[in-house]
Amino acid sequence: MNSAPVTDAVTRQRRKEARPGELLAAALDLFVEKGFAGTRSEEVAQRAGVSKGTLFLYFPTKEELFKAVVRENISGRIGEGFEEVEKFPGSTAQLIPVLMQRWWDSFGSTKASGLTKLMMSEATNFPELASFYFTEVIEPNHRLIRAVIQRGIDRGEFRPVDLEYAVYSVLTPMIYLVTWKHSMGCCVTGDQQIDPERYLAVQADMVVHSLLKHAEPAQHTAPGPKLQHTVI
Repeated sequence: MNSAPVTDAVTRQRRKEARPGELLAAALDLFVEKGFAGTRSEEVAQRAGVSKGTLFLYFPTKEELFKAVVRENISGRIGEGFEEVEKFPGSTAQLIPVLMQRWWDSFGSTKASGLTKLMMSEATNFPELASFYFTEVIEPNHRLIRAVIQRGIDRGEFRPVDLEYAVYSVLTPMIYLVTWKHSMGCCVTGDQQIDPERYLAVQADMVVHSLLKHAEPAQHTAPGPKLQHTVI
């Protein structure tokens, strides 16, 4: 009995099921390499090894393709962070460096982190996509970090702070790191490079100690002589 038709049908079905993932991977590569405006749908289809018609079958517009890439690589994973916070057995001072390192391992060190730089550079040209990114990525991340800091306050570890703005103390070092990675980090070598693990450990330590309720006050020294000229 000839089983070739059945085998061919299974192969075609597997190929069909694989296409969305292949298209998203190709789109991610090109969006990071060329930006949103510089990426053409034809290039995505070509890199994925399918026709343009197949691409439009799954993603009718480039905007929908970009949204799918963001959901696949970023927003669809933010829930894992909330689960981590809920289950973490240690102190919040221990939790913050763990979350920052896991953020690097699962996102910052990957190609998907280039989407952050893309949105920073192209948001004003594509306000609808910027609004989508804000809702899908920025707002949930802010909620996550607020929840972490609130955890520390509720447990008596952290002093009360303005949560709406305290989140940027955690976010800013991470945004800088991925921006560096996809800009100057591509152009320098050796000692000029940033060691991500060392960088994040230092930033987490500074963030935690700025929030601690019983942190030692800074040592003030006598002011030095006044400058004769202002240097900008």
